[in-house]
Amino acid sequence: MAERALAFVLHDVAPETWPDYEPLVRRLDAQRPVPITWLVVPDFHHRNPLARDPAFCRFLESRLQRGDELVLHGYSHTDSGPTPLTLRDWFMRRIFTHEGEFYALDEAEALARIEAGIGLFRRLGWPLHGFVAPAWLMSAGTRAALSRTGLSYTSDSGHLFRLPDFEPINAPGLVWSARSAWRRELSRQYCERLLARHRQAPLLRLGLHPVDMRHERSREWWFDALGRLLADGRLALTKHDWLQRQGRA
Repeated sequence: MAERALAFVLHDVAPETWPDYEPLVRRLDAQRPVPITWLVVPDFHHRNPLARDPAFCRFLESRLQRGDELVLHGYSHTDSGPTPLTLRDWFMRRIFTHEGEFYALDEAEALARIEAGIGLFRRLGWPLHGFVAPAWLMSAGTRAALSRTGLSYTSDSGHLFRLPDFEPINAPGLVWSARSAWRRELSRQYCERLLARHRQAPLLRLGLHPVDMRHERSREWWFDALGRLLADGRLALTKHDWLQRQGRA
């Protein structure tokens, strides 16, 4: 059987979301230590720039030393673009999410924000290979900008894309919508179906969000799902390490 892997991915990583994640990460380190891919937001919602929190920066540095990966996840993770003009854009930016930071950006603005994030990683001495747009929403301008950055990959909900050509690589992603009890139940059912459907997929991505950690049912599902996948023989890797093993980094 071909090697099957999983990537355990924490979205929206910032000083203010760390209290949500901390209990799970400590539990993982003690009971199921796996490499983690951290999607880091440099200035989450314009409230607490990462550069002004040296303690959290040192913590993320310590995760690199453990073999984890830090990925650039937008810049502010909030949509500050002009008012949507079409019904589709209004739905995507006001109903589907308010955090599609890169959904409506032109190439120049997208490049400026990505380069600002790259600059922060460089100043902190952190290796950087990937960029993930908030909510996986990327304008044509964002795609054009990414092709100029020298980064190795980006992703959407179902794929990794090797840059600069956006070569798609199938990599099913599991996520929950945990804001209400009915959403959590539907998410559980949906993710269980995905696990069954993609049992032989070369890479599965477990994509956690801070809100998932505020509810026992979602927290426990993620911890249990990781255990089941490891018991089923999947190898836990960061996204960049998996791409390297495929010769595609």
